[in-house]
Amino acid sequence: MNLSVMRMLLRPAPGSTATIVIPATAFAIVTALTLTVVGGAQSFWTWSDPDAVVYQALAAVALVLLVVPLASVAGAAARLSARRRDERLSTLRLLGVTPAGVGVVTVTESTIIASAGVLAGILGHLLLVPLVGLIPFRGAPLGAEAVLLSPAAIASVCAATAVLAAVSAIMGLRRVIISPLGVRMRAQATGVHWIRGVLAAVLLACAFLLAQAVPSLAASLSVAVVLAALFGGTLALLNLVGPWALAVGARRQAKRASTPERLLAARTVLDDPKAAWRQVGGIAMASFMGVFAGTGVSTMNVMSAGAAPQDLELIVDMRTGLIITLVGSFLMVAASVGVTQAADALDQRPLHRSLHQLGMPLKTVDSARRRAIMSPLLLTAVGSALVAAVVVFPLIGLALIVDPLSLMTIALVLTAGILLVWLSTLATRPLLAKAFAPA
Repeated sequence: MNLSVMRMLLRPAPGSTATIVIPATAFAIVTALTLTVVGGAQSFWTWSDPDAVVYQALAAVALVLLVVPLASVAGAAARLSARRRDERLSTLRLLGVTPAGVGVVTVTESTIIASAGVLAGILGHLLLVPLVGLIPFRGAPLGAEAVLLSPAAIASVCAATAVLAAVSAIMGLRRVIISPLGVRMRAQATGVHWIRGVLAAVLLACAFLLAQAVPSLAASLSVAVVLAALFGGTLALLNLVGPWALAVGARRQAKRASTPERLLAARTVLDDPKAAWRQVGGIAMASFMGVFAGTGVSTMNVMSAGAAPQDLELIVDMRTGLIITLVGSFLMVAASVGVTQAADALDQRPLHRSLHQLGMPLKTVDSARRRAIMSPLLLTAVGSALVAAVVVFPLIGLALIVDPLSLMTIALVLTAGILLVWLSTLATRPLLAKAFAPA
């Protein structure tokens, strides 16, 4: 495939600029936050005093709690506007382009878009470094030089982001290569298998056992490594079981639907449970963080009672780190929810236009769209909080989990996260209205 054909295929169609801007923006946000989070965490590993291991363990937990969800957002960004890309690539397949040619176009397009976002993200990181350097730990600011990553580290993170975009694009090629006509006619089901639920149950049991073994493993392994593996694995578990759980809930709602909005919302989730999970996956991470934050607040409250003066500094620093992690978590949720909802409104535009031509009003479609997003939120938020409680329970016990201060913190985090999603549905309504505008 020569360069002139490649350039023609990569040229955005009229009116589809947003399909490029949205994923590029997502990669820019992911890159800036990832570099800043890693840069902030690296400063703790330069300390070697007796208390350093506590800071390093907490930094490792915060790093996993933020970077793993950010990687998930990056993967979702690589799949944004997937339906439009699949339809275009399936047309190429039907015209005789080889699978290898389709693969080259897809990987090139995704990598170029991701790279543009990565470059913007590096600039964002450089702008954030002086601000993060002002955050005090141990009674003094960290300093910009401690937060700024080396060129090699920046290059590694950026390369990993570009590779993630390419891999996500390659994984999405399977449907196009196997059945281009099915993709073009939108005739392929995108269900999720029940085996996800079984695997999730097994992995959750393993996480519970690992949490119980943390004290004994700490004697031979780094506490930071054990905790990072524990929390990272749990977040991966949520991404594994989430689409299946939403599909089960939507199937029940479809059977009991009594209004067009309820039926359309349930069918929207069943049409692509993975896409529905991407809409609310950020809340799963926020809910997990809420339990972590709530138990952390309760733990610090207990520690501060009668603490020695030299221990108060550690408690203050733990509180600072908790606030930073919560702020970073909500920035991740905002990026995830905003980008995925905007992309979904663009991907579903042909469907919404067809519904409009059949006589369905904008109000009904918008109500169904909001219900398809808000309805799974309760299942996602409660389920994620329960998973987090199961993992945290062996580490700190039930008393701190159900402590009033802990429960209040969890409730505030969940309320803020749900409000953020609701506001994003309002902000993306103009994109839906364009499908109902006169041609």
